[in-house]
Amino acid sequence: MLLPHGTVFAIVDGENFELYRNSGMEASPQLTAMDVPDLDGTNFSAGAKDHDKISRFQAGAPKDRLDKLEEAAHVTAVAQWLNGEVLGHRIDKLVIVADPRSLGEMRKHYHKQLENVLLAEIPKTLTGRPAPEIVQVLHT
Repeated sequence: MLLPHGTVFAIVDGENFELYRNSGMEASPQLTAMDVPDLDGTNFSAGAKDHDKISRFQAGAPKDRLDKLEEAAHVTAVAQWLNGEVLGHRIDKLVIVADPRSLGEMRKHYHKQLENVLLAEIPKTLTGRPAPEIVQVLHT
């Protein structure tokens, strides 16, 4: 896959968010880390359809159910931030790499303009991996 100069890469999972920009050539990308915004995962409605209203706020609610809500809120916040960057013309080429669950949740929140600048979606967990490894996965 050719990755144009200036392409932004969003590497996401249920807890983490990393941003890179291709500062290299199209055929030989060089990923440079970008500053990541401090996002508050406040949109708990994303995962609420799977949980009743009372269990979301009970102190004794099962931890895994609350974790899933927090993960859904996190990836929703990432998608909304990416939408804003695309609409503000700060991102014009985008690749999203996320674990399958996060990617599925993010897709629900894509703005039409984000879909237009999206070059690829990669359903893999690559958060915390070094940039050369990310590039290698994108080329396979």
